[in-house]
Amino acid sequence: MAILLDLQNVSFQGFDRAILESLSLTISSGDRIGVVGINGAGKSTLLRIVAGALEPDGGAIRRPQTVQVGYLEQIPVLPDGTVREALGYDWQVDAALDRLGMLGSVDTHVKHLSGGQLKRVALARLFALDYDVLIMDEPTNHLDLGAIQWLEQQIRSFKGAVLLVSHDRFLLDQVTTRMIEVDRGKTYVHVGGYSQLLENQAEREEQAASAEQVRRNLARHELAWLRRGVKARSTKPQARIDAAERLLNTKPDAAAREGSIEFRVDAPRLGTTVIKAHQVSFAYPQGGTMLHDVSLELGPGDRIGIVGPNGAGKSTFLELLAQQLEPTKGTIKHGPTVVTAFFDQEGGNFDLEKTVQELVAGPQGIPDSPENLAIMKRFWFTGSLTKTKAKDLSGGERRRLQLLLALNTRPNVLFLDEPTNDLDLETIRLVEEFLRFWTGTLIVVSHDRTFLSRTTDRLLEVHPDGSLKDIPGGIDAWIARSMGVGVVDSAAERSQTTGPGGVSRSKRLREVEKEVAKLERKRVTLTTRIAESSDYAEQGKLSAELTQVLADLAAAEEKWLSLAD
Repeated sequence: MAILLDLQNVSFQGFDRAILESLSLTISSGDRIGVVGINGAGKSTLLRIVAGALEPDGGAIRRPQTVQVGYLEQIPVLPDGTVREALGYDWQVDAALDRLGMLGSVDTHVKHLSGGQLKRVALARLFALDYDVLIMDEPTNHLDLGAIQWLEQQIRSFKGAVLLVSHDRFLLDQVTTRMIEVDRGKTYVHVGGYSQLLENQAEREEQAASAEQVRRNLARHELAWLRRGVKARSTKPQARIDAAERLLNTKPDAAAREGSIEFRVDAPRLGTTVIKAHQVSFAYPQGGTMLHDVSLELGPGDRIGIVGPNGAGKSTFLELLAQQLEPTKGTIKHGPTVVTAFFDQEGGNFDLEKTVQELVAGPQGIPDSPENLAIMKRFWFTGSLTKTKAKDLSGGERRRLQLLLALNTRPNVLFLDEPTNDLDLETIRLVEEFLRFWTGTLIVVSHDRTFLSRTTDRLLEVHPDGSLKDIPGGIDAWIARSMGVGVVDSAAERSQTTGPGGVSRSKRLREVEKEVAKLERKRVTLTTRIAESSDYAEQGKLSAELTQVLADLAAAEEKWLSLAD
């Protein structure tokens, strides 16, 4: 196993804080290293330093002259010209372009490619060239599920080393042999994939909490002993008393972010009909038919995931359901109580010249009012960030602002188009937790397999011929069928014991967790309706239904506990 790169005590200083402190890392052939951390922690900075695109402030990087490094940035840069001119003629290039759905665009000039097309062409180029080390920054953004599985295969079969930043937990757990966690300048290296990182994080937090408690207890005991002493007021013991008090008043390291992000969880009550699409077809004026005779009815609390290849019309279908587009044929109706919010994948349709606080306040609000400051704080917009223009926010900060603005309208129907793009893993997990207990109806387009598994109950696939079909078995069944293989479990699941039918314990736990969340949402809805109703007969009917839900919830929780043991 040849050493390809060696970092010794590498450091990098940002504008107001250390981004990296004394990082030492050896990268050898066969390494598959994932990098995670909150937005702004320094993940992309680390990648740029390793790639040689940025000089560190301290330390050394040993890179043999024969080692070739390929670097895929979040926004790739390609040579000028057509796709063919940028990539050249090679069967490997054409095979990659075909798998990525870009073979038909080889004569397109690169400046006319969309962000997603640019990413796919850059990936094809990266794997076609003869590199020893591949460095990739969010390579799954704008890729459909089939393309992501192609990427997994390419990473596994690559003979050199791979270093990547990604929010795709499924990908990380499938391919990585080590994980690097970047947190306030410090770096923690974990052997194993994403699952092992989570275990190590939990253990580190428990140890830190225990150490803090021990430290404070020792300080209290020292202080009490000194105060009880005969010479407690003499000069030397008094100095020790002061030292113990300082130790007691010392706070542990501040969290990377203050508190946990908070979402509104209340939503106006929905009626029995939410969205009804009847024989809907849609075609762009200059293009072919995107959807053909699609019918769909959604009710309160439905959780729908939409998948399909790039260009099939997933985002178009979402815009039609949200009534942002008019169908060419057919009808789409919303129920009378529906309040919608749309989270698009372009980063939000708001004025980039306005500050965060101006956008949150709106045209009629007061930007620095206590209410708006409190709302911004719940989404980690504090200090100078509140007065930062939207155009100057990072990609992750802009997406977080977009989420804030969407949820601040208190919708009961939420449309999400690739919501995990540019969000860090911590924020994604918190969004998932919010959606578990949010009582509204959710329709989401996503390529994030973990996100779909945790937030949706029903999966629909948009086909290139414009049809829409249900996917029995959910996201795992979709992956298995699209690849022509058995259901693909994560590395962590494969290590778990299996139950009836070969279903892993992790998968059964996820299914029961989703059932618990669904029943909990139903409990909240029924409780609210009982409180709002003044009709005794209706209250009695709802109470009987609530009793059954509580019984089902208790049974589901008991099942979860038995599986978790």
